[in-house]
Amino acid sequence: MNLCHTLGITKPIIQAPMAGVQNWELAVAVSEAGGLGSIPCGMLTKEQILSEVNNFRDRSEKPYNLNFFCHVMPAIDHQALKTWEQTLKKYYDSLSVNPPEKISGLRVPFDSSVADILEPYKPPVMSFHFGLPPADLVARIKSWGTVVVSSATTKDEGIWLQENGADVVIAQGSEAGGHRAMFMTSDPSTQVSTSELLACLKKALSVPIVAAGGIAASSDIKALLKQGASGVQIGTSYLLCDEAKTSDIHRDAIKSKNSTTALTNIFSGRLARGISNELMRDLNYISDKAPEFPYASITLAPLRAKAESQNQADFSPLWAGTNRSGCREISATKLTHDLWAGCL
Repeated sequence: MNLCHTLGITKPIIQAPMAGVQNWELAVAVSEAGGLGSIPCGMLTKEQILSEVNNFRDRSEKPYNLNFFCHVMPAIDHQALKTWEQTLKKYYDSLSVNPPEKISGLRVPFDSSVADILEPYKPPVMSFHFGLPPADLVARIKSWGTVVVSSATTKDEGIWLQENGADVVIAQGSEAGGHRAMFMTSDPSTQVSTSELLACLKKALSVPIVAAGGIAASSDIKALLKQGASGVQIGTSYLLCDEAKTSDIHRDAIKSKNSTTALTNIFSGRLARGISNELMRDLNYISDKAPEFPYASITLAPLRAKAESQNQADFSPLWAGTNRSGCREISATKLTHDLWAGCL
């Protein structure tokens, strides 16, 4: 099946949705270049989601992708939060800040109330992280004519997604930056490279498969297409683009030749790949004291805010993939054109 036909695009390139470092502007730039621009919605209010959609639609008639989380929201574990505060106490003391007094700013899963506000828009594409919404919501979304996309990190996840309504499956390799899409396992050892995962899913699935992770050049795209990918999803390479909202400290870390990436759970409670910093190293990257996703981020918020105000990146999630060689300080439109031109 042809991915471009399925998504209504001319280049088989999806811009990865990257919450915290982009808005509709990056999505417009990529979509106008013939790829599929994505808008991360998992941390937005309903009003903000509609604002993003309207801003995109006011500037482009091209297809767009709205991305949501679909995790199961756990009950608040106050003891776990208190333990996490105690783990971070020395940092609170060193920065002269206090733990947060209330829980706010959480990543929340897609639900029927969000579907209600989106139904009049019938978004061309909607993608999900951590599985799929409940079956009735998937059916409702598909009734709009919307293409449903979700990410797999293992063969079993890919099969489950296809069986439960995904029209396109993203093969998220271990090289990819940001949150792992894991939803049937929490074991880091199950995570394999993009190439290995693509080969595995190609044998098991009939829907189009999009490769994601470690893609920084036209040669990477060509190799994955030759291996059988229907397209690619690229995130890290867009982080320095003009339309990205990547912070200065994040940009500096991306450009540093000394920076390395690692998987960590300390910023949100779920495994995600980012550039190593002091907090990650101090806590050995993965801590069993981190509260369940998405609550770990709440306790870190005051530390991050204070450190960033002092131009320090030691308490910030600097999401990035293993290959940052494709990051360029140009328009995302030009980067998309250049990446595909090298494939022709």
